[in-house]
Amino acid sequence: MINRVKQVINYIFNKPKIEEIEKIKLLLTKKEYKIFMNMDNYDKVHSLDVYQMVKADDLLNKNEKYLKLALLHDCGKETIGLLTRMKKVLVGDKLLDRHPRIGYKKLKELDLELADLILNHHGMDVDKKLKRFQEIDDKS
Repeated sequence: MINRVKQVINYIFNKPKIEEIEKIKLLLTKKEYKIFMNMDNYDKVHSLDVYQMVKADDLLNKNEKYLKLALLHDCGKETIGLLTRMKKVLVGDKLLDRHPRIGYKKLKELDLELADLILNHHGMDVDKKLKRFQEIDDKS
């Protein structure tokens, strides 16, 4: 319950730090960066947190696809507001459930491997690396 209250506070008040956003320009292509910048501030902050944890993880940190996945995995959420996110937690929400497919569509022409990772980042039947990513994503 406390974690959910923190998420609401973060949604309202947290903004991504400019210096962190500048650093990721070196990793993402211009089109990927544009997709990242079109994400909601809450999702940017969350994704930057996941990115830092992936960078610190011995299994994932040398894999550029997983570093990009950390930054772009929730790009399919687009600009979903706080009330829809709360509804998802309480009773479910089909729009939020579709975010992996929406993200896949955004990335498939740019990087099919990354798009596949985005599509499956909440999947049940995943390999060791994607399972580790899910654990990191769930912590943030």
